Amino acid sequence: MTTDQISALLTADAKAVLEMDRQHYFKQVKQAANIIAANADKRPVILLAGPSGSGKTTSAILISRELEAMGMPTHMLPMDDYFSPLTQEELALLKENKLDLEKPSRVDIPFFQMQLGQLLAGERVELPRYDFKESKRVFEGKFLQRKPGELIIMEGIHALNPEVTGYADQTSRVYVSVRTRITSRDGSVLHPSFIRLARRLLRDRTGRNRALTETIAMRQRVDQGEQNYIMPFKGLAHCSIDSFYSCEMSIYRPFLLEELRQLLPGYPDLRELVHILEELPDLSTELVPGDSLLREFIGGSELHY
Repeated sequence: MTTDQISALLTADAKAVLEMDRQHYFKQVKQAANIIAANADKRPVILLAGPSGSGKTTSAILISRELEAMGMPTHMLPMDDYFSPLTQEELALLKENKLDLEKPSRVDIPFFQMQLGQLLAGERVELPRYDFKESKRVFEGKFLQRKPGELIIMEGIHALNPEVTGYADQTSRVYVSVRTRITSRDGSVLHPSFIRLARRLLRDRTGRNRALTETIAMRQRVDQGEQNYIMPFKGLAHCSIDSFYSCEMSIYRPFLLEELRQLLPGYPDLRELVHILEELPDLSTELVPGDSLLREFIGGSELHY
C-alpha cells in the first residue's frame, strides 16, 4: 500500500479502516483454526512461530479462542518459559548487550522435548515459568495433564525449528509475520521489519520500561536472528498469517515520530521509517478495539497475555 492510499482511507472513515484491518486479520486467524481443527486428532500440538514483533502472542490467543468455540479445549504454553537459565558468564554478557538471545540454544531443548512428550502421552507435568528478571527457571506448582481431545499451542520464535521442537508428525504449524510493505510518495518501500520494529519500540517502552535507543541497539541482532533461525523454517508451516494493519503506522505516529526524528543523526538507517510516519496522519488509540492485535504493542488489551 502507499502512504497516499492509507491517508485517503483514514481521512474518509478511520473507524471503517480499523474494522477492515481487524476483519482481514481475524479471517486469517479463523482459517488457521479451521486447518488445525481438521487435523486435531493426529496433530494435537500447534506450533506457532514468527519473528519478534509479528503478533505471535495475540495470534495464539485468538486461535485458541476460535478452537475453544469449536468445542476443542486448548492449553497455551509460551516457549519462552523453556529458556535455559543463564550462567554467570552469560549474565555478564547480557549486561553488556553482547549475548545472542535469538539463537535456538536459548531453549533448553532436552527439557522442552521431554515435557512435550509427557504431555502428548497424557502424563501430568509441572510447568515451568521463566523469571526474566532473575534469568532463571522457576516452578510454582502449576500442573497440566492433557486429556484426550485437548490441544496444546506452543508459541515462540523457534517453534518451527524441528531440532528444537521435535514431534513433527504430531504438530500443526503456523507462521505469523508482517508481509505487506508500505510505499512512500517518492517510491521508496518500507520493509516489514521496520513495521515490526515500530511495534517493538512501543511494546518495550510500555511493557518493559525500555528506552527507544535500547530497543534500536538490539535491532541488528534481532534481524540477524530472524534470518538465521526463523526464516529457514517458515516453509514448514501449514498456514501463515499476515499481521499487517494498514492503519497501524498512523496509530504509532504520535508516540514515535518526534523521538525518532531526534535520534536520526545517530541512527540514519531509520530514515525510511521516519519518512513513512511523516507522510501519514495521526490516529487516536481510542478507536482501537480491546481485542485488536495492535493492543499487544500499544497496551490496553482486553486479552490476557
